[in-house]
Amino acid sequence: MTDPQMSDGERVHVVRLLQQTRDDFLATVTPVTDAQWDFRPGLDRWSIGLIAEHLGLVERGLFGRIERALEGDANPDWQAATAGKDELIEKMLRDRGTPRRAPERVVPIGTVGREEALRIYRERRARSLAFAETTADPLRTHTVDHHRPVFGTLNGYQWLLYIPLHNQRHIQQIEEIKAAPGYPSGD
Repeated sequence: MTDPQMSDGERVHVVRLLQQTRDDFLATVTPVTDAQWDFRPGLDRWSIGLIAEHLGLVERGLFGRIERALEGDANPDWQAATAGKDELIEKMLRDRGTPRRAPERVVPIGTVGREEALRIYRERRARSLAFAETTADPLRTHTVDHHRPVFGTLNGYQWLLYIPLHNQRHIQQIEEIKAAPGYPSGD
């Protein structure tokens, strides 16, 4: 039987990912001008500002999934239900070749200003990071289903891992925006 606790290696991995994606995101967005922040490479595409707003919404939601999982009873079939999902999450979230629509509840609407979006992001990431660094909960035994059938049932550790990998996906999207025709210069 696999240990339901997060291993030392898993903790190091997820903490490092949370720190690295936070640092990469902030380094990517901090120097952009207002015109770059608002630039949309197409009518149906998000701007850097919309992505920042989205990341704050998603981090709250994903952390809420962890909390909901822990509030529920342990899943006696957690091993079978979540086997191989760590790798699946890593593979799918790193694949920018397959577009995915965000659930309506986390689609940004552009009403959050730049400073507010970055404040929300920092606060939510600090909470996720503190949890990852200190939790002693048996994350693997507590599960909640993902809205996308391809993921199915995920355990608390997998939801925690999802946070920085989702963030990484959007850092890649920001780099794509910066390379798009018409992206404003930094002058």
